[in-house]
Amino acid sequence: MAQIHPSSIVHPEAVLADDVIVGPFCLVGPKVRIGAGTHLRSHVCVEGRTTIGSGNVIYAGASIGCNPQDKKYAGEDTLLIVGDNNVIRENCTLSIGTVQDEGITRVGSDNLLMANVHVAHDCRVGDHTIIANNVALAGHVTVEDWAIIGGQTGVHQFVRIGAHSMVGGASAALRDVPPYVICSGNPAAPHGLNSVGLRRFGYTSDQVRGLHQAYRLLYREGLIVKEALEKIATLEAEFPEAKPLLEHFRDFVGNSPRGVIR
Repeated sequence: MAQIHPSSIVHPEAVLADDVIVGPFCLVGPKVRIGAGTHLRSHVCVEGRTTIGSGNVIYAGASIGCNPQDKKYAGEDTLLIVGDNNVIRENCTLSIGTVQDEGITRVGSDNLLMANVHVAHDCRVGDHTIIANNVALAGHVTVEDWAIIGGQTGVHQFVRIGAHSMVGGASAALRDVPPYVICSGNPAAPHGLNSVGLRRFGYTSDQVRGLHQAYRLLYREGLIVKEALEKIATLEAEFPEAKPLLEHFRDFVGNSPRGVIR
């Protein structure tokens, strides 16, 4: 049996794994499913059609599966899916999706969402991200694996934050941030490659050099994006170890509906 504090209200139709811990003054709705080892510490509200995986820790005041802050939302039975081993700190808000998109908000696994983070409807957050205090992700935002977003940052709707990128604190991300890039400012502007992070992650010198060349072609040679992408494609033969990373960089930039930061 799940451990449920007597001050909490858990709807009888909610499905909780046997070792879930529900601390004091929590509210769990009828369409909620919570996996093994997840801990709602206190004053957590989980509602909507929400599925939470195993090993998550959710801190006081978080509202998980809340209705979208979207005037078009009319009570549709949309979803929030949260993976495993996430830490969701105080007062975070994670909304369910809307029918204007696929109807699902997704948060992956092994993420750290610091206090007061807002993940709006239809966002897609990958794995191993760090999203710092008071970050607001507007609707339909995508955050790829291992990205870091500094505190007080706002991310415009439909923007994509690329893998292993880093957005500095108090920034405004109005366009897509390519993978492996550091940026900051209002609006956010590129400030180089995330070389330290890439090396800490274990990427080789060949891979990092290849990405440095790709960054230079996109941002330092005065080329239009199409020309830069054509030249980046030629780097794959020069830096064979970096080929998958260069392909992802090139595909991300080339398929950017909003355009990338410049």
